[in-house]
Amino acid sequence: MRRMLLRGVAALTVVVSALTMSACRSEQVPSAESEGTIALLLPDAEVTRYETSDRPTFEDVAGERCPTCTLLYANAGGSAARQQEQAEAMLARGAGVLVIDAVDAVAAEAIAAAAAREGALVVAYDRFIASPDVTAYVSFDSKLIGRMQALAVLKQLADQGIDDPGILVVNGSATDPNAADLRAGIHSVLDRSDARVLGEFESPAWSATRAQDWVTGQLTQHPGDVDGIIAANDGLAGGSIASVKAAGIDPVPPVSGQDAELSAVQRILDGDQLMTVAKSTESQARIAAEVAVRLLRGEHPVAVAKIRGVPSFLLAPTSVFRGDVERVIIRGRIHALDDVCAPAYRDACIENGLIDKETP
Repeated sequence: MRRMLLRGVAALTVVVSALTMSACRSEQVPSAESEGTIALLLPDAEVTRYETSDRPTFEDVAGERCPTCTLLYANAGGSAARQQEQAEAMLARGAGVLVIDAVDAVAAEAIAAAAAREGALVVAYDRFIASPDVTAYVSFDSKLIGRMQALAVLKQLADQGIDDPGILVVNGSATDPNAADLRAGIHSVLDRSDARVLGEFESPAWSATRAQDWVTGQLTQHPGDVDGIIAANDGLAGGSIASVKAAGIDPVPPVSGQDAELSAVQRILDGDQLMTVAKSTESQARIAAEVAVRLLRGEHPVAVAKIRGVPSFLLAPTSVFRGDVERVIIRGRIHALDDVCAPAYRDACIENGLIDKETP
């Protein structure tokens, strides 16, 4: 699997390079007319990366590759009905390509069908949409991420000498196919281990608050028996950790995450969160923008894989533990050193060798 992903990433790099060169040549030809309209629809603001990384990167790249294109944007705020309305409004404004990160993947099939009726193309972004009207899919291997999370937590517990550990599993939204793939990846590890799944929860709309409430109940139901928590993303991890701390449990049991959110990186340095899975959301947004521009121009970039028949561009994720923060997060420009080592985390940064005591 790892070799296959590496080959895929290498091939993807070639594709992106080709896309970039083609688009740059097109920009050299002056045009007074718009080449068309591209619409980006994101699902919610609960996951902070959407507004801080995905959207600005997509808009920057699409604007650079196609200066005469019209770019539309909407955030559904976690409402599938609102996302449907936003998509219909964008189609009415002449969108030729919709890039959709679906609130509800099943509901989004209707959006894809509506786009096809209007002659528009659909790129499923981050979350798969099982529709014949989807032209391309840009995302990460969610099953692999789930395996990485489960393996990390179980290895840490084994290193601590804990046999037959009690595990809580905090999954993402039931309407997100990526959450289902993450869960499948997690269980591909758990089901072959000696771990006991004490409880499992699908957090609506990836709500950290709902996850915190559920973990609080589980800690009461299983006093002293929760050895680890596999949380599907960093928001759910943060909610879980807040619940553990409120219960006075010290130290915090190993907790996984995903997305390399700034707060999660700081929790890892502080020892409250075991790990996260970093995904280059900038690369993902960049590729989606490149694909959207090419599709708008009537071109069809070659994908490196197919998921259920849909040409797919899949990026490889990276596990991030405490010792990986400098290499992956700082040097990888996911977060700046000054942001990671904010005053409240200065001591943790010194302890982990990111800064020295003399650093102002």
